Amino acid sequence: MGKGCVTATKYFLFLLNLIFFLCGGVIMGFGLWLLLDTQSFIVVLSNATAVKIACYILIGVGAFSMLLGFVGCLGAIYEIRCLLGLYFACLLLILLAQITAGVLIYFQKEPLKEEMAKIITKVLDDYPGSNSTTEQAWDFIQRNMQCCGWTDRQDWSGNMVIVNSSQLLFPCSCQNVSATSGNFSDSGFCEAQTPDWPVYDVGCADSVETWFLTNIGVVLGICVGVAVIELLGMILSICLCKHVRTEDYTKVPKY
Repeated sequence: MGKGCVTATKYFLFLLNLIFFLCGGVIMGFGLWLLLDTQSFIVVLSNATAVKIACYILIGVGAFSMLLGFVGCLGAIYEIRCLLGLYFACLLLILLAQITAGVLIYFQKEPLKEEMAKIITKVLDDYPGSNSTTEQAWDFIQRNMQCCGWTDRQDWSGNMVIVNSSQLLFPCSCQNVSATSGNFSDSGFCEAQTPDWPVYDVGCADSVETWFLTNIGVVLGICVGVAVIELLGMILSICLCKHVRTEDYTKVPKY
């Protein structure tokens, strides 16, 4: 490999690692959004241990990717063989971990759906109408997606407030605004005039699943892009490492 080709490889690897660093920031930001956002469906699942673990994993992977991108940039621009070798090994481990995680998620789709249904059912049964963060998220979903319950309105039949009340109560966020007139609340419980609640007939499962698929598509797109960058980074780092003849640690900047 000629000197000009080595130089081009070095700077191209630096550019790839800069992109890798930015992608790590996106992944970490996505994990933080899932963990901290109070206006999305993920808030309803926030009490689930698996969801919290997934958020922390995304944050950790993003932070580690940023660190690895920095190491790759340093190893490429200063031609430090040990850093290039460490960078290659870490990229290989990350790529294998991504493939393993993807396979596990693919084969565990149905258990994940069942677990989510159990969590939502518990949320509806325990919904007290006190306008907490979790309730605000679920009210937001029902109101904006024009749906009621997970499968249908009957999912609310186990709610303790509705069961124990002497009035005909129903969740206000389920109210079908096209079938009623006058003022109505966006949260908590409202009183019905008849046993036939003026609410939407459809459940939120299909709409929520679409929401998840849309966001999963974004995550998968990011993962595929990162995987391509990882493969290019591995190829370029091993090529550059082979053509670095000596270790010159005097090139490492002093801080």
